[in-house]
Amino acid sequence: MRAIVLDHRNRLAVSITRCLLLGGFIALWWALTGSGLISPFFFGDPVGVTRRMMGWFVTGSVYTHLYTTLIETILAFFIGTALGLACGLWLALNPFLAVVTDPFIKAFNSMPRLIFAPIFALWFGLGIWSKVALGVTLVFFVVFFNVFQGVREVSPAVLANTRMLGANSRQLMRHVYLPSAMSWVFSSLHNAVGIAFVGSVVGEYLGSEKGVGYLILLAEGVFDINSVIAGILLLTVFALVLDTTVSMFEDHFMRWQPSGGQTVSSHA
Repeated sequence: MRAIVLDHRNRLAVSITRCLLLGGFIALWWALTGSGLISPFFFGDPVGVTRRMMGWFVTGSVYTHLYTTLIETILAFFIGTALGLACGLWLALNPFLAVVTDPFIKAFNSMPRLIFAPIFALWFGLGIWSKVALGVTLVFFVVFFNVFQGVREVSPAVLANTRMLGANSRQLMRHVYLPSAMSWVFSSLHNAVGIAFVGSVVGEYLGSEKGVGYLILLAEGVFDINSVIAGILLLTVFALVLDTTVSMFEDHFMRWQPSGGQTVSSHA
């Protein structure tokens, strides 16, 4: 019981420290711009950014842009994750195909995939699917390499013992390979969320008529730094929301893993 209380205290201390850091940064930003030490024209000011963001939500002008960017990001995230998981498992379980495709995968991964944005716009038009395609190419490799490595890291002793117990291929996939891959998948999904946002926003920069990236592009065109910062903060907040959602799913699906506290308690 004492350990649980201390854990809650630690969480409270972490939350308070985070709030103090955020408040201190905003206060410093406001003091520097208010005193004229840095120019609000180039760095904006927290009051102006707050007003701009509140104005977007009060007038409702931001909802269409936000909805478009979120749809693009979510689709890219889920499609890229599904493809990366499927291909990673497939190649990890087929060593011959893994060796054959290895140079092609490395070659494609080494390409700066942002250069495909104009090509996807030509193929899929200026709608959401060109942004989704770009996001998928970014998310895919993050998940693929983690899944591939996770399956390859399965202990041969565990596989041998499981086969000796009579497990077939389907049972090996469910009880050995997938749990091993999942721990690697969830470690990559937190990065994949941000990367999916990058794909959507870059695609909106290069050609779009809706989306938060498009909104930021318009603000840059008229040197409205407060709107640029407001758009960036909006993307950051929703990226954190999606990352928190991934953490919730991770806690649910990875319950079989003992935590450090549980391990220590069992030895105690």
